[in-house]
Amino acid sequence: MIDLPKIVLKPKRALPFHARHPWVFAGTIERVEGKPADGAEVQLVADNGQFIARGLCNSRSKIAVRLYSWDADRPLDEAFWRAKLTQAIALRRETLQLDAGPRSAFRAVNSEADGLSGLTVDKFADFAVVQLTALGLGTRRAMLGPLVQELLGVRGVLLRTEKSIGKLEGLELTDGPLCGDVPPEEVAIEENGLTFAVNLSEGQKTGYYLDQRDNRAAAAKFCAGKRVLDAFSYSGGFGIYAKRAGATEVECVDASVSALALVERNAALNGMDGIVRTKSDAFDYLEKLVAAKRVFDVVILDPPKFARNRAAVPGALQGYRKLHQLALKLLPAGGILVSCCCTGLITQEMLEDVLALTAADARRDVQILERRGPAADHPTAVSCRESTYLKCLISRVGAAG
Repeated sequence: MIDLPKIVLKPKRALPFHARHPWVFAGTIERVEGKPADGAEVQLVADNGQFIARGLCNSRSKIAVRLYSWDADRPLDEAFWRAKLTQAIALRRETLQLDAGPRSAFRAVNSEADGLSGLTVDKFADFAVVQLTALGLGTRRAMLGPLVQELLGVRGVLLRTEKSIGKLEGLELTDGPLCGDVPPEEVAIEENGLTFAVNLSEGQKTGYYLDQRDNRAAAAKFCAGKRVLDAFSYSGGFGIYAKRAGATEVECVDASVSALALVERNAALNGMDGIVRTKSDAFDYLEKLVAAKRVFDVVILDPPKFARNRAAVPGALQGYRKLHQLALKLLPAGGILVSCCCTGLITQEMLEDVLALTAADARRDVQILERRGPAADHPTAVSCRESTYLKCLISRVGAAG
């Protein structure tokens, strides 16, 4: 018999959790038997008392329990976390073969997709960056950090936090070294034969967007001999790929001075010159380009997340529509539009609807050539498809009229 506090579900609420969905929202819970502290291990049971899974509870979060083990005899001890981490890393190394060379970079753990809800781990050369977005895992960071270091074989592990997590999870964490050596200010990684500088301590998210790896390569196929605009460029990933592919002009636009400094650094690391760097709000700058009647053969839109809750979705859709209206005005017949969306609450269908409405307004034919998502080291668990977030459309724009 399991000697753990019980989280008892309301009637007819057990099916998603039998199907291994990891999020138990507070509204599905009938009662709690026992007095588990936040972050403590608990057992989830159906209203008839049937065992479902083991998880970690958090009364301060809308996700009251995150589930990790559906084996009644498998406690959430150090051996369990070691086994889950080992399995996740093996996928990247053995199946995807992403750990080749001293400067390799890949996502080693992708939260729910690897059965580790609330834990993200990115490897950058000799270092790993960890993000903890669940209180239960945050309280276990002193154990998880050394496990990540050992299993990835890195020199050190850095903790990066998201600003919203303190409020959502009741979890107060501070960025900084978790274990091992403190990483230098900048680490160089290799990606598809290109070199990129990554600022692990101050860069966006964990320092670099590994999820766009394959999309950057896919977009570059359309850039040879073309004029390319990379909007919301951050460290210039799409622009650097385009330049290597033979683009005649590349302009990277970002509102951040530090991001544009990374563009310059990355261009130098790859022996490139002639990439124009423009500091501006992308919306404002695209409007200026339209007013100046500028034309680009390829326009890449890779904005940040526009909505963090459902109430913000209508405004986010308006933002995406505005971006696409401007982009279409910059593209000639036969131009290529790369539309990226990392807002999880915006579905693939919604993004395509934005593109369709914008095309109709502009009286232009648009053909979707490729529907893409994140790279394979960012998988999605079929039991938790809500965790899917990145969409990428590569489209050809026809003549106006």
